[in-house]
Order: sequence, then C-alpha cells, then structure tokens
Amino acid sequence: MSGSKHQFDIVIIGGAIMGSSVAYFLKQADPAIEVAVIEPDPTYEYASTLRASGGARRLFSCPENIEMSNFSIDFIKRFPVDMRVNGEPAPIDWVQQGYLFIVHGEHMRLLEENAKTQRSLGAEIQLLDRSGLQGLFPTMHVADLDGGAYSPGDGWCDPSSFLQGLKKKARSLGVEYIQDKVTALRSSNTAITHVSLESGKEIKGKVFVNAAGAWSSRICDMIGMRLPVSPLRRFEHFFSGQNKIEPLPYVKDLNRLAFRPEGNGYSGGLVNSDEPRGFNFDVDHDYFERVVWPALAHRFPTAFEGAKCHRTWSGLYEQCELDGNPIIGNWQGRFDNFYVITGFSGHGMMHAPAAGRGLAELITSGRYQTIDLSRFGYGRVEQNAPYPERGIL
Repeated sequence: MSGSKHQFDIVIIGGAIMGSSVAYFLKQADPAIEVAVIEPDPTYEYASTLRASGGARRLFSCPENIEMSNFSIDFIKRFPVDMRVNGEPAPIDWVQQGYLFIVHGEHMRLLEENAKTQRSLGAEIQLLDRSGLQGLFPTMHVADLDGGAYSPGDGWCDPSSFLQGLKKKARSLGVEYIQDKVTALRSSNTAITHVSLESGKEIKGKVFVNAAGAWSSRICDMIGMRLPVSPLRRFEHFFSGQNKIEPLPYVKDLNRLAFRPEGNGYSGGLVNSDEPRGFNFDVDHDYFERVVWPALAHRFPTAFEGAKCHRTWSGLYEQCELDGNPIIGNWQGRFDNFYVITGFSGHGMMHAPAAGRGLAELITSGRYQTIDLSRFGYGRVEQNAPYPERGIL
C-alpha cells in the first residue's frame, strides 16, 4: 500500500472511470475532504472503460439519462482544458460525428416520443424517415427500415485517455490512490467502519462508495446487500471495409449492432444479451464472421460485403438485471454511509462525469443539487420497482 495513512473521510472502492469521477467531484465540492480510492490494478487491464467504444449520446428516454448526457458531453468537450495538470492539457480525441438509431415498425413511434423529451431538454434530434436516411447515408440499405433518430451533437472519445486524465487530475487535487484489493467490509450496527485489504492493512472511513463496476455485487455481498448487477461479456472488433463510403455517425439498430468510424476503419460489435453472466474474458474469434459481419454486410453492402476484422477483444458490461439503468445511492435504513454507483449497463463512460458529480452532491450535502437522480436510488431494488429505458439501448 502506498502511503501510511489509514483513515479517510471517504473511501472509494474501485478506481476506474466511475470511482475517479466521484473522487474528482468530491474534491471540487470540498477540497478539504480526504479521499482514498482503492484499486487493485493500476493498469486497468480488465476495466470496462478501457475495453469500451467511447460513445456519448443523448438518445435516451429517461430524462435523467438525457440530462446526464448533456452534462457529460459538455464535460468531455472541455476536458483537455479543465483537466490540465501543471499546464499540460489532457486530450481525449472527441469526435462529434453524431449518433444514429435505426428502426422499423412501431419502434419509430417510440423514437418520436423520446425525441419530444430529448428536445425539451435541449438535445438536437433529427427524426428521419426512410428517404431521409437514404439522403444522409446513401450507402445504407434502408428497404427494411422505417426511419431513425439522428443526434448530430453526439460522438465519441478515447476511453483510455479519459480515464487516465481524470485520475491524474484527481490525484493532483489530493486524492490518494491505494493499490490493494478489498477483502472485507467491517461494520458497527448501522455503519460501515472500515475495509480490510488483501495486504493485511485496514482503512477506516466515514463514508464508503462501491464503484467496483462489474465486480460491485461482490463488494455488496460482503455486507449482505443484494445488488442485481452481473458481468456481461461483450466483444469489440476493429474492422475495415472494402470500399470507402460517406462519413458515418455511431450507428445502432434494434438487434444491438453498434459501430462507429475509428481511424482508417471501424470499431464496434453486436451484443448478445443472452450471453451467460460471469467473469469471462475469453475471445470467440469466429464471432465477427458468424454474427457481426452478416449484420454489417446487410446494412452497408457497399462497404462491408468484404469486411475484414483486424482485432477482437472482450470486455464486461456491469449489467443491471433489474432494468438496465444505473443504481446510485446509499442503503438507507441499514448502512446509511455505504453508497453504490454501478449498473450502468454499457453507459458508464458516457455518464461517469454526471453520475460522479451527482453522488458527490448527495454525499456532501445530503441531496442532489443539479440533476435529480433519486429515481436511480437503491430503494427501487428493494421495492422491485424497475425504471427502464423505452426504446433501443
């Protein structure tokens, strides 16, 4: 363990994008707060963020998610300047090339309803019919589509640079990162008092935050807190097409095909929602040819009938099995000083800034001051009251 301090105001379990965001905004709220972040692997080899595609979009139905995206995208745009340390910028390669959801049948009605909410919260949304899709994206096969929703203000960034820049900034503000693994949570009758670490050390705290991502349910198991968050393996592929086509946004369809331009090729995949849950990082090297390529070749035949996959890697979604939305808040009435921020189901990177700010507000002032995220609280888990998105994810 680095350093010799064994007591902090706030102890965060998990030092990737979510834990680092909470730490940063806690120090923004009160520079005097002593914050420790416990992270077993400073290389973040298996962290979801480093294996993500880096997308950030406003195409949601829940107002909270749209508002989080509004804040987070502005945060990402300002990131190189705001996250400077000793005058050194923190570039994260933001590409504002838009998002496009494509649908058929009754799903078009859902996109239209969602667009009303999105526009009411300031998002620029273009609803496109079949001819509108063809006009903007002439190489797209649209005969089996009824339309789509296009958000030109959205885009993507480099997840690795985002994480490293945020961590570097948090450390510059005085956050202490401890390389160790939490093995137990200790408690009194109504509060968590300290964590036990694999090294044999103990860290005391006044407030504890579970930001362990796909591993978060394991942390909650230590105190008997039921958390419906499971690791869901998904593949990401870097591939290229046989012909150059028009610049594309981040494209998503009803079958969970999702891809975007990346350098001289494309990055994306097709999530299997029925994938067995578990910590599985094995790579199925036939998955692209068997599942992803047919979907790409159908939708953009000019470019992808001869697509070539150059690399495939696996990562984990921290899948919220209750409703696909995050769980943010404390275990009220049992351990009021224990908070969770997890279950983002593939949307963690894009919502980390807003979620981190929100939880920092909740911890330091007892209430949300900017975006009201109370509907994402742990109470809905206890009440079995799902709050899902409407439309494709």
